[in-house]
Amino acid sequence: MSGIERDDVIRIAARGDGVTASGRHVPRSAPGDWVDGDGVLYHGPHHQAPPCQHYGRCGGCQLQHVDDAAQSNYLVSRVETALAAQGLAARDIRTPHLSPPASRRRAALKAQRLGGALILGYNEASSHRLVDLKSCPVLCPEIARLLAPLRALLRILMKPRSTMASLQLTLVDQGVDIVITGVEALGLEAHDAIIDFCQQGIARLAFDYGDGPEDRWVPEPATITMSGVPVAFPYGGFLQATADGEAQLIAAVREALGGPALVADLFCGIGTFALALSQHAKVHAYEAARASIIAMQQASNRALRAIVAEHRDLYRRPLTTAELLPFDAVVLDPPRAGAEAQVRELAASAVPVIAYVSCNPASFARDAAILVAGGYTLDWVKPIGQFRWSTHMELAARFFHHR
Repeated sequence: MSGIERDDVIRIAARGDGVTASGRHVPRSAPGDWVDGDGVLYHGPHHQAPPCQHYGRCGGCQLQHVDDAAQSNYLVSRVETALAAQGLAARDIRTPHLSPPASRRRAALKAQRLGGALILGYNEASSHRLVDLKSCPVLCPEIARLLAPLRALLRILMKPRSTMASLQLTLVDQGVDIVITGVEALGLEAHDAIIDFCQQGIARLAFDYGDGPEDRWVPEPATITMSGVPVAFPYGGFLQATADGEAQLIAAVREALGGPALVADLFCGIGTFALALSQHAKVHAYEAARASIIAMQQASNRALRAIVAEHRDLYRRPLTTAELLPFDAVVLDPPRAGAEAQVRELAASAVPVIAYVSCNPASFARDAAILVAGGYTLDWVKPIGQFRWSTHMELAARFFHHR
């Protein structure tokens, strides 16, 4: 041996590498592992055997080698580190929720025809090459069982040496909704292959040739039920990655807000929170994606829910402090970039309580600093590990203000 005789792995960095006490980054190591002076890694109590045969090549997961305790600690650390970078700390970071294996209800796959072979899967880590996916332990069974049939269908539809195709799969009420981009499904052979394939629990199949999805199989309208209300599912509509993760986020938002009479739901999507909150409150919902806000408004009207929906780009035109004045509470669930312009209006507002849902600890912490500077207190944060064995995460947080 040479150099350091023992260098213990003490934490997991943001991208999934283990970090030793000396600051060394060690791929696929877990807290409790250690490295000797020759760079040999020895496993500790939090290291587990990865459950997927593709782990190490596939870019979809980074943490299959760590146990649940280590992943939970990692999620808490992500939040603490992001807040500390802004000079903040939450009064309470709660025990994370981890979605179980085989629960992911949406997937984005790619396919490529190379001679007689059809490769279907995810990109390799840090590469444009594809991993030919034989199985995936994070996918729900309804999607996972379609891997082989999809490969057979695409072998017929895609020409040899054809360009890369993209597939978006989402589990909806009627089965699996699929949009395929980059494939020309023309001719009798393609028609027959599509009909045969769609007998296997396919809710809707569409092909996008560059001008938007065109339906090829829609036996009945595709819907996703949100808080007991079926909502027409738009192509490309946003849906939380797992049903249990969605339930955890809804519960956290409800707890954060208490019992408000009038709520603003900002970046409402297809109504994940608006429809849940409208069971006991009046909700004004705002969303820039026209198809999503129309689907939510139509669904809430049919269910006689007290929701007023507005198509509005909150990046270009955030709700002003004057517009926020009537609300007892605000929910916001922005994209990864956060909601800086909207948060600045909120920071100057009189809204008593805010529930902030985020998929990016860094942009969340930046926005949290703006709210705290405006007089809000960051009460608690609930990390949600919907993306099992991945460095991606969600969180819900409560801010309150006594004016």
